[in-house]
Amino acid sequence: MLNIKELTIEKAAEMIKKGELTSVDLVSACLKNIEENNKELNIFLEVFSDAIEQAKKSDEMIKDGKGTKLTGIPIAIKDNILIMGRKVSSGSKMLENYTASYDAFVIKKLKEAGAVLIGRTNMDEFAMGSSTENSAYGPVKNPIDPSRVPGGSSGGSAAAVASGMALGALGSDTGGSIRQPASFCGLVGMKPTYGVISRSGLTAMSSSLDQIGPFAKTSQDAELIFNCIVGKDEMDSTSIDLNSFPYPRDKGSSLIPGIGEEKGKVIGVPRDFLKEGVDKEVLKSFEESLEKLKSKGYKIKDVNMPLLKYSLPVYYIIMPAEVSTNLSRLDGVRYGLRKEVGNIFDDYKKSRSIGFGSETKRRIILGTYVLSHGYYDAYYNKAWEVRRAIIKEYESVFKEVDFVITPTSPTTAFKFGDKKDPLQMYLEDIFTVSANIAGIPAISIPFGKSSVLLPIGIQFIGPSFSDQSLFAIEKDLRDNK
Repeated sequence: MLNIKELTIEKAAEMIKKGELTSVDLVSACLKNIEENNKELNIFLEVFSDAIEQAKKSDEMIKDGKGTKLTGIPIAIKDNILIMGRKVSSGSKMLENYTASYDAFVIKKLKEAGAVLIGRTNMDEFAMGSSTENSAYGPVKNPIDPSRVPGGSSGGSAAAVASGMALGALGSDTGGSIRQPASFCGLVGMKPTYGVISRSGLTAMSSSLDQIGPFAKTSQDAELIFNCIVGKDEMDSTSIDLNSFPYPRDKGSSLIPGIGEEKGKVIGVPRDFLKEGVDKEVLKSFEESLEKLKSKGYKIKDVNMPLLKYSLPVYYIIMPAEVSTNLSRLDGVRYGLRKEVGNIFDDYKKSRSIGFGSETKRRIILGTYVLSHGYYDAYYNKAWEVRRAIIKEYESVFKEVDFVITPTSPTTAFKFGDKKDPLQMYLEDIFTVSANIAGIPAISIPFGKSSVLLPIGIQFIGPSFSDQSLFAIEKDLRDNK
């Protein structure tokens, strides 16, 4: 009997290669888990009816010697990533019946590798949220404790891997939407350098912040997915060819110039940023992680980053501004739900009123406000000035250290309804948003558990294009689990 909850992509690929397992076996086990548990957990919005057919094709691909380590591996896809011929609703009634007319770049890559796309996962509407309570199709429950949230906005993708409904998953991260759910569900979750993974085929929330990234049980598994979907894409003007970057990309090597002989081994701790609003058990686990790193030969160094505290207010100006622009096309005329009640203006108002949930409406209104005449300079332009200063602060710090470490989230997974105040919910992103603001890579890895056995994640942030190096850290800490 396969224990999908414990099985890694690496192990499954090895078993398939040896003939001990087929992709059909693997996908069937995942589908059984979905059948038994999805009704309660509400993870998948749709399970693809051709999953077994995909698996059969993958098995043929392996027999023909054309397989990769991802061939035949069931991967869950967040509901804002386009798969040609499939519905993609972004967790919203506004796009409930929208069918994708093309494959996202990352989907093309997964299909080429022979991965099995098992279904589309639930999410906060248009990726706006930190708990997946904002989905138009009901909240996702955390498989570790169904009374608690799985994090957001990619909560469905995280929960799919944590519950054994898939071996890996794709999510999107605009301010922590991969890393925070990874922390809450005990997984590895990675936000890449802005541009190294194409956004083509990702439903846009905030175009200067969004990035697609992987969920997996280990950094090796996350790295396999990352290496599959990375690449230059002519359909995305922000796409970057990571292979053209001048630093070495050898497995586990540092991509940065390094600090003398301590290359890749100097970790910066922004102590002043960790004082308020952090759960005691999270701080305890964080301090234990620092001791573990020291025992592994890492040097821990306190760093001064006074601008980090402004990351969240900057984020909640730039992000809603881009949201209001990107979602303006969903008007019931060109795209989205259409409700005809009279004249075109009333149709427009009714369609958007019914189609969007409360959090989406809140951010559209906020974004429209900060972009309006008289407030554009006071808020939006000022936020961009501070954003550039935060980028420079990180560049300066990375001359002293190789990586910066923080908790991933100030809390462990909280109970449904615990954070009804939007400001309380927004503070869940306090440690994650700065990486999106600066466009640099960050990874959350599991480290320890709370007194009630809830996972706790720690976050490593690296300089631009140090993506590969971030995966190596979890391998060093693995024996802590």
